[in-house]
Amino acid sequence: MCRTVDLRQAVLAKNTRAADVLRTELTARGTTVINLLSSPGSGKTALLERELLLARERGVATAALTADLATENDATRLARSGVPVKQVLTDGLCHLEADMLAGHLHDWLPGATRLLFVENVGNLVCPAAYDLGESLRVVLASVTEGEDKPLKYPTAYGTAQLVVVTKSDLAGPAAFDEAAFRAHVERVNPGVEVVLTSVRTGEGAGVLVDRALGAADGETVHAPVMARARA
Repeated sequence: MCRTVDLRQAVLAKNTRAADVLRTELTARGTTVINLLSSPGSGKTALLERELLLARERGVATAALTADLATENDATRLARSGVPVKQVLTDGLCHLEADMLAGHLHDWLPGATRLLFVENVGNLVCPAAYDLGESLRVVLASVTEGEDKPLKYPTAYGTAQLVVVTKSDLAGPAAFDEAAFRAHVERVNPGVEVVLTSVRTGEGAGVLVDRALGAADGETVHAPVMARARA
């Protein structure tokens, strides 16, 4: 057991060093990374497609990298926004790592990119442990996933700098208890912002772009207690 724990700590430490290097390099060139985490089926791709289109309409130089175990379906959808998109197939790996991301950005990421959205593998376990050099970590959950999601995945929610609720138009049919969800988020990550969105109704349109631009401009970003404790 000790060797397993030690090996995992060594892997995470190596990734943290790589993430720090990548963050420094991208910041120096004026690029801010936004790491998007969620379970499968949260509506993350649909929301990101809308946000990419809004960013493009606002003249913000934006790109997106999306990771999946298989298929290029998400990249095809995101490319409809008109921004540069790259698909990464992880061949069974349940998360992205900083070195992996850096390798895929090499010779691809346009030099003028201000915002880089990274759509991580649909999984709230493994990706939560890996810093990708992001300046903003966003966790998304749909109203259909249940109010106790933050309690089931405390690391993912506990290290988030922004929590986004998707498919708010289905809150009624899903009997979504917003107050309970917010209370559970607050329990694992005191003070983090929670915003509601719906691609169908337009609720929360532009929130990801706004918060990402804020981070890029040096605005204070939420510092999760859990993230500080693990640093």
